[in-house]
Amino acid sequence: MSDDTLSGAKSPTARNLFNALQLDTRLLGMIGAFVFICLTFQVFTGDGNIFKALVNGNFLTPRNIFNLTIQTVSVAIMATGMVFIIVTRHIDLSVGALLATCSAIMAVTQTQFMPQWLGFELGNPLIWITAIAVGLLAGVLIGAFQGWMVGYLGIPAFIVTLGGLLVWRNVAWFITSGQTIGPLDETFKKIGGIGGTLGTTWSWVVGILAAIAVLAMQYNGRKRAQAHDFPTKPLWAEGVISGLMVAMILGFVATLNAYEIPTRRLERMFETRGEIMPDGLVAGYGIPYSVLLLIAVAVVMTIVAQRTRLGRYIFATGGNPDAAELSGINTRFLTVKVFAIMGGLCALGAVVGSARLGFSTNDIGTLDELRVIAAAVIGGTALAGGVGTIYGAILGALIMQSLQSGMAMVGVDAPLQNIVVGIVLVLAVFVDIIYRKRTGD
Repeated sequence: MSDDTLSGAKSPTARNLFNALQLDTRLLGMIGAFVFICLTFQVFTGDGNIFKALVNGNFLTPRNIFNLTIQTVSVAIMATGMVFIIVTRHIDLSVGALLATCSAIMAVTQTQFMPQWLGFELGNPLIWITAIAVGLLAGVLIGAFQGWMVGYLGIPAFIVTLGGLLVWRNVAWFITSGQTIGPLDETFKKIGGIGGTLGTTWSWVVGILAAIAVLAMQYNGRKRAQAHDFPTKPLWAEGVISGLMVAMILGFVATLNAYEIPTRRLERMFETRGEIMPDGLVAGYGIPYSVLLLIAVAVVMTIVAQRTRLGRYIFATGGNPDAAELSGINTRFLTVKVFAIMGGLCALGAVVGSARLGFSTNDIGTLDELRVIAAAVIGGTALAGGVGTIYGAILGALIMQSLQSGMAMVGVDAPLQNIVVGIVLVLAVFVDIIYRKRTGD
């Protein structure tokens, strides 16, 4: 064998490996930031030197990861809608106030209207179902109304939603007469987090099905690309990416299953069913229903963004509104649709938020508008419009919540927490500007 042949048989470089995997550098950057945040707080919440702290820290424990996920859901759900809003070159400052109004409507529906006025007994399944339906309807209608003012009356979205922030926050106050409403329906509360989970067995079932779905999507995507003679990744690169995704899914399920239900709580659960708990029984919480709701929202919103005419119109309008209108897109009605979607997602956020608390409070959703916008922007949604991803917004929400939770765990005062979050938001936009200049996006 010649020297030329030997030199051509060298192992691929790291650069070639990266190019073969065709990874999104912006996504890698966000994942890297998230990992850095987690490891940093794991060290600061541990004892001993840095290596011992990585093992005995409190941030990456199953309990904290479980709490982190359920605390992220409400903002993450709304952030997926904010992607569409910002992509179309608008902004929505009213999402926190709209969440409060929807929460108040649902709370009054299930605690006063249906039991007292319609005679439904507490625990009737129609109570929580009707409450959610009424809340969703209210959110969609309010969102559509704001979109109508933006699209058809030509009032800037900043002004419309700034007014909405003031209006809907105080509408919520009048609906509840300034009082905390509750306790809410027991079934309704299960949507909020720790009170409603799949358990370990069903969590593994869902995790395995999700892993199979990921593999199927990778396979189908490759087949479609080959059918249209598009370039594809090498098989080994497809295998690496698929393996990493499956490992993350199953690792996430294993972590949530590792958070064990306290013995006393487990005993009460058996007592409620009129049973006696077996000695030595240990059970984990598993995946919360609220996380399943977030996953469902993420899947639906991703399909809308990537596979539907509505999604293509949204990104086309954000990229060039004038060209989109000249091509026949009804941009005014599209604006109504986008704000209506945002309103419906605010209602879903209200379901999760109020169910997790067990009550509807006057301050629910306060400053959520800033958290939601920050999550979308940190997740890579361009304020100039036309660019954004659903998974990026969810990851941005997770980064935001990780920062706040980690700082709370190490004893950082609330004002300083807000200062840090503000700095991170500005840095995220600055980094995004530099990235787009270098890539030409």
